[in-house]
Amino acid sequence: MNHVILIGRLTRDPELRYTPNGVAVANFTLAVDRPYTNQEGEREADFIPIVVWQKLAETCANHLHKGRLVAVDGRLQIRSYDTQDGQRRRVAEVVAANVQFLDRANEARKSAATGGVGGGASEDLAGDDFGEINLDDLPF
Repeated sequence: MNHVILIGRLTRDPELRYTPNGVAVANFTLAVDRPYTNQEGEREADFIPIVVWQKLAETCANHLHKGRLVAVDGRLQIRSYDTQDGQRRRVAEVVAANVQFLDRANEARKSAATGGVGGGASEDLAGDDFGEINLDDLPF
């Protein structure tokens, strides 16, 4: 079984491209906090490359930006390629099947401005009944 679920913040805006056949593909990196602190008492994060395809890629490119909190559901893919100087490289990335937006766009901009780090995408969360949720209190 190859199933990955991640929650984290985008480290940069998604980069949207199209294949020669016209298929949309977007790439972004997700900063995912580790569940423990290091010896200095600081939290560390893993920076995980994410790939999204087709309509979901266009949706992510149009609505996500640096600092947005998202949940990604997909599979781990390991691929290799040859560099221009002939060296073989391996890349691990998550191919997303679903990206869920977990915050409002304006909240993410505030978080990014203050230095905060820590296919069904939904942009309109105005009608939710959840109020303010402290993500540190969630069990996952």
